[in-house]
Amino acid sequence: MNFLLPFVLGFIVAAPGILLPGLLNITAAKINLQQGRQRAMIFALGASATIFVQSYIAVSFAKFLNRRPDVIYVLQEVGLGIFIVLSIFFFFFAKKPKPKTDEEVERLRNKSRFGEFFLGMLLSALNVLPIPFYVFASIALFRQGYFQFDTSFIFLFVIGAVMSSFLVFNLYISFFKRFEHKAEFFLRNINYFLGGITGLVAVITLIKMMRS
Repeated sequence: MNFLLPFVLGFIVAAPGILLPGLLNITAAKINLQQGRQRAMIFALGASATIFVQSYIAVSFAKFLNRRPDVIYVLQEVGLGIFIVLSIFFFFFAKKPKPKTDEEVERLRNKSRFGEFFLGMLLSALNVLPIPFYVFASIALFRQGYFQFDTSFIFLFVIGAVMSSFLVFNLYISFFKRFEHKAEFFLRNINYFLGGITGLVAVITLIKMMRS
């Protein structure tokens, strides 16, 4: 087996889904601006850990899920409900972030780093959309003769997807850090950015469900 092919396929397939501004990307950038790059990277590691589990489960059970469109529909319904609730929370209930003093920033940097790791895992777990995404992607590649449903191929494909996702998180973290002097507007309106993103995902999911 060509060990490079599944890794490259996973890397390429994951990029479009994670490259656009999303809840995880923006949150990673926010943590970087407020608490530093190290904590943002820990958040990205937590999110990537969940992406590994989601993509591995999705690809492993792709054949079964392809024969059960009702399961995909249930996943979409769950995802739709989650993103509607998140949108309402960000727009109407989340408190606006306030600029932090140097003492507050230092205190945040000294607290346990496990919080960011588990936050990354949690937010990534709330996003169930990658599961049907990887199901459809792996089946489409299989039908074109590029994908194999064996353990080693699936594992390398998933590793490629996780590496791609982590790289994109790193790009967002680095990009917003470069424009840190212009970040006040972003931080002041972060909840509206996040609410708009989750709302857009909810609309897209609803449209897909209506068309299916």
